Amino acid sequence: MRPILKQKALRICRQKIEQKGGNVGLSFYAFFANRNDDPELLMEAATWWIRTHQLDHFEKATKIIALLESE
Repeated sequence: MRPILKQKALRICRQKIEQKGGNVGLSFYAFFANRNDDPELLMEAATWWIRTHQLDHFEKATKIIALLESE
C-alpha cells in the first residue's frame, strides 16, 4: 500500500474512533468520497483489504490501524 493511502486510512480510522468509539466498524469505502474520483487508489485499497488480508466487508477500525501499523 502506498504511503499516501496508508496515511489517509490511518487518519480516517482514528477520526471514526474519535467520533463513534473504539468499537466502530468500517469498510475500505470509508477512505473515499461518495464518488469514484481515484479508481486506481480505490482498487489498491480493495486489493489490500480483500486479497491481501481477506477482511470482511466491515471491520473494527482498531483492527485496521493495527494491520496498517504492522506493515
